[in-house]
Amino acid sequence: MTRQDAGVDERALLRTAAERLDALTARTTPGDWRTGGLLATRPEVIAHRDPAAGGSGTEHVAEARSGTAAWITALSPALGPPLARWLRAAAASSSIEPEAVAVARLLVERLP
Repeated sequence: MTRQDAGVDERALLRTAAERLDALTARTTPGDWRTGGLLATRPEVIAHRDPAAGGSGTEHVAEARSGTAAWITALSPALGPPLARWLRAAAASSSIEPEAVAVARLLVERLP
């Protein structure tokens, strides 16, 4: 396999991962997920629906387990190291990708 072929395979891999993430997002409980609840030792995850996207109200993510289990396992802690490497590589790049900035902005808003 030539270097150029490897690039084509990597592009296909990136597209496949993006398509699978889009499909998983589509079948997952939508909304802005936030922790809440009365017990600090057992916080609840609550999806806040976006009225601009045609939603309203809230839903406990645990009540929608069939749609959210795949999301939770797909975005497990195993995703952390490669995502952090991607963000560092994007920061060191000569031209910064707006998509990387958007991901970083969301993570900084949500991570302690």
